[in-house]
Amino acid sequence: MIPIITVEGPTASGKTAFAVELAQRFDTQIISADSRQVYKYCNIGTAKPSENELWLVRHHLIDIITPDETYNAGLFRKDASVIIDELNAKGKIPIICGGTGLYIKALLEGLFEADIYDKNIRTSLDNELYSKGLQALYDELVDVDCNSAVNISKNDKQRILRALEVYRATGIPISEHWKSQLLEIKYRPFRIMLKEDRAILYERIDKRVDEMLEAGLIEEMYSILKKGFTWQCPGFISVGYKEYKPFIEGNSELVPCSILAKQHTRNYAKRQFTWYNKCSFHLTDTAFSININMVADKIRDYFKT
Repeated sequence: MIPIITVEGPTASGKTAFAVELAQRFDTQIISADSRQVYKYCNIGTAKPSENELWLVRHHLIDIITPDETYNAGLFRKDASVIIDELNAKGKIPIICGGTGLYIKALLEGLFEADIYDKNIRTSLDNELYSKGLQALYDELVDVDCNSAVNISKNDKQRILRALEVYRATGIPISEHWKSQLLEIKYRPFRIMLKEDRAILYERIDKRVDEMLEAGLIEEMYSILKKGFTWQCPGFISVGYKEYKPFIEGNSELVPCSILAKQHTRNYAKRQFTWYNKCSFHLTDTAFSININMVADKIRDYFKT
């Protein structure tokens, strides 16, 4: 099996800086497992690696699509697998770094229908249901997954939305998931989870939101909108952007929007904690107290066995 390293953890836990330092130790490259950093132009609001970090270590799967396009765990698994194979052929151990747990789960275990949940996709589907109607969504399901559409009533809103959610999240029809095909396990991962006391993490989240505003987050949003993208675009409906829509449109002051962005980001981190509690890791520690030399030694010993 191909060796890989994963650096996982909730937002603002220090994953990027830690992964960059680890990548330098192993002379390797990083594959981003972040569902928002795939979007071009959305830099500050998605906390992309800094220019210096990108210069120090090559990063993959960042800035690969525009805000009006969609990306999902199935596409990530396909794209990441190609890069992993290329790096493995060069004798390098790829580092997968990101907080989108579904992406890493898809890479390591494959995807099964019961595992799939994407809040952004559900919100987008609800908006489309309101603006286009159920028939339009059913017609889309017929196009992308006729095998399941024939078994779903045109009036069964819940099942239509669920089938489309699974398809948009994975790129694979729900009918294929129902077959429960066993997927080949290709990788041998050394999994690292960077944790932090919740109170400290929440303080760090609040501080980072303030820093994003100081770095020009509002100007970034104006720039994206001027390019012709809208608030309904997949890249623009995520936490850290959507909260500022009332301010951008002149319906709110900045401070209430910022407070809401902090709250929603903390809620997102809480959901990440819940996800990671179900996972097994080889090493769990805080990024700011962890000994990088010790980690490197543990990884080398692990892949020797």
